[in-house]
Amino acid sequence: MGKGDAMNAPGGKRASSPYGGAYPPQGLAGRSPSSVGAARSAGVDGADMEIGSPAELLRRRLRHELSARLTEQIRADEADGRPPMTDAERRARVERILSDVAEEHTQAMLTHGEAVVEPDVEQLVIASVVNEVMGLAGLEPLLRDPQIENINVNGNRVFVRYADGRRDRLPPVVDSDAALVQLIRDLAARSGVEERRFDRGSPGVNFQLPGGERVFAVMAVTTRPSLSIRRHRFQRVRLAELRENGTIDPGLESLLGAMVRARKNILVSGGTAMGKTTLLRALASEIPSWERLITIEDVFELGLGADAEVHPDVVAMQAREANIEGQGAVSQAELVRWALRMSPDRVIVGEVRGHEVIPMCNAMSQGNDGSMGTLHASTSRGAFTKLAAYAVQGPERLPLEATNLLVASALDFVVHLDRPRGNVGKRVVSSIREVVDADDKQIVSNEVFRPGADLRAALGVPLRTETLEDLAAAGFDPDALNRPERWWKS
Repeated sequence: MGKGDAMNAPGGKRASSPYGGAYPPQGLAGRSPSSVGAARSAGVDGADMEIGSPAELLRRRLRHELSARLTEQIRADEADGRPPMTDAERRARVERILSDVAEEHTQAMLTHGEAVVEPDVEQLVIASVVNEVMGLAGLEPLLRDPQIENINVNGNRVFVRYADGRRDRLPPVVDSDAALVQLIRDLAARSGVEERRFDRGSPGVNFQLPGGERVFAVMAVTTRPSLSIRRHRFQRVRLAELRENGTIDPGLESLLGAMVRARKNILVSGGTAMGKTTLLRALASEIPSWERLITIEDVFELGLGADAEVHPDVVAMQAREANIEGQGAVSQAELVRWALRMSPDRVIVGEVRGHEVIPMCNAMSQGNDGSMGTLHASTSRGAFTKLAAYAVQGPERLPLEATNLLVASALDFVVHLDRPRGNVGKRVVSSIREVVDADDKQIVSNEVFRPGADLRAALGVPLRTETLEDLAAAGFDPDALNRPERWWKS
């Protein structure tokens, strides 16, 4: 019996499938009308593909097998020391895997006397799966909208936040929880330098999309799988652009630039989605192009090496999770220690979130002046408490007094971001603290810029004379802070 006879036989037997659900195939544009018609008759191009149809069974098996086989090949490449695949190489490998699986599926169906799909429909099913896996499925239009900053998917509920602070609920991006889990696995499998697991044994996954968006997803520990995507609208940004959009005023632009050029160690603090990474990128734009930078991140996000003219000598390192056997994990703390052996001029930690605070402070206090990092904190003073809390979690178990001494010897400034009152869509520098010393259980600091009535930074305690001289030598004009009374843009 041929394929067509098997599929079209009246009362043909339908096999049950062990394969999980998948999201609907997309993208039959460019096919001939006859092929599209055949595909439609098999239910290939619609979300209402008939359950148990030969085409639907084939698609399920393709989706099920592809994830496992692609993961296996990525791990084999890593074990053999081969470089990560390019997008073109990955697409070619996906197509080869799907062709092999389709052939195996057809042979299995024929062996058991089950209905199979016609060759032209099989090719359409394979093409639709390739488009799903290599594309971003229902996320594509959301990621094309430059005004959307955050995307949160809870099962079939989709919520977005726009750059101006507006929030909205949008239609679903997938048709089932199983489809969302599979989408997350597909995206994670092609992210970064390694495959990241997402299953009941590893229910949380953190990675970066090709466009630079940061993704976190969780399953099993929640009632429904959840996906969170954070976007950075400014992948390459300078302090002047932050002045133009109202994040800083001209006086702060001059001060922050001089702090970087004077090789002051800077910690950027603020709440979630407050623009800390964007400000860190802008500060890094003031670093001379001849300096060697080592960046440490949980997930690649900074992208300082993307512009070879601005930062030609960058080594970007990303923490690695343990493999399925629980081996091979590399923490940010370990990466900071490695970075110190790589002759860096500056070490930049994308986000301090654990005991890497101790090696980071060691790096800042032993000759790598001008290093930087970010930290989640609700106030500039609260940043010191967070640093101490992270330090006590480390293997060194430093007491508070020792931690404060280390932090005070390492940090020069804390720059804090907040949202101005009455404008939820904007972020502004709200406070700048100059670290002076440590006194037992406290870090002594001067708030040289403090939150004003609208939370925008206003002049506070004067900079110390020694610090002012260092900044002036780096091109800062002290009179710049005292000229216009109101520089902030609305």
